[in-house]
Amino acid sequence: MFSEVTNPNYSSNASGEDPFSFQDQGRNGTLSRTGHNVVSVFLGLIMIFGFFNNLIVLILFCKFKTLRTPVNMLLLNISVSDMLVCLFGTTLSFASSIRGQWLVGVRGCMWYGFINSCFGIVSLISLAMLSYDRYSTLTVYNKRAPDYRKPLLAVGGSWLYSLFWTVPPLLGWSSYGLEGAGTSCSVSWTERTPQSHSYIICLFIFCLVLPVTVMVYCYGRLLYAVKQVGKIRKTAARRREYHILFMVITTVVCYLLCWMPYGIVALMATFGRPGTISPVASVVPSLLAKSSTVINPLIYILMNKQNKKWQPWLHMNQRKSCDLGLLWGGGEPWSE
Repeated sequence: MFSEVTNPNYSSNASGEDPFSFQDQGRNGTLSRTGHNVVSVFLGLIMIFGFFNNLIVLILFCKFKTLRTPVNMLLLNISVSDMLVCLFGTTLSFASSIRGQWLVGVRGCMWYGFINSCFGIVSLISLAMLSYDRYSTLTVYNKRAPDYRKPLLAVGGSWLYSLFWTVPPLLGWSSYGLEGAGTSCSVSWTERTPQSHSYIICLFIFCLVLPVTVMVYCYGRLLYAVKQVGKIRKTAARRREYHILFMVITTVVCYLLCWMPYGIVALMATFGRPGTISPVASVVPSLLAKSSTVINPLIYILMNKQNKKWQPWLHMNQRKSCDLGLLWGGGEPWSE
């Protein structure tokens, strides 16, 4: 990702691909055979658990009508994008890590870089929108009929926003190329051109810093509001305060843990001295970012307060689905 693996040669033959030079670039100065095996194990775990965790979310939405609330459209959107990453992205990097080289050529590299960036940004923007929705739902409560328009617009907006920032490398504003270990692809962080630098700066600001800022602001205001209510209703509100505090810390820390190392190392590779980031150092942030597909459903489902009461989800009854719907989709904010 960030080490000195140069971009593939896109004009070596009539089709625009030179598979031999491309594969050579994927082998140069990267991980040892053992290193690739270790990476493939982690990618395999991320692929399996990310797929099935998000599949459980989708099955729960299909099984229980009470979960199909307007607010939960954002949660469903996150699960869909995360599962698509596991299906169309992590599978390719997993297979390439087993072989120790990129397997599907230049066009496959461009496709991989595009879809992983697109789906990843959809999840990040949806998480930011969900944080704002949780804040507004829990601080400004009313009993109007469910309105699906705004959540659906938010879902559509997250995809359009992501496409707005991930299509330009396909059109010449920066590019997609091999990552440091030579077994996956992303934005060409080490390309030393003004166009590439301007794109990376914009990507960092609008697709990492901005979502983090929204999440921290909304959850901070939410926690402040919970404390204010706790001064009036000390029993139920106080218990909810500690629960939400735990959810806030977990959500923000996991978000930062997954994505900030990736962003920081990318900036170091972009603006630092060539060769500063070793192949091993380039792989770890990438794995952390990919692990968000596993962590997201755990945060929003398995760590809910109601989860203490759950039996395995196949044996859940309608009452428990209603309890879950209260936390996800509304209900009186401070009711017990």
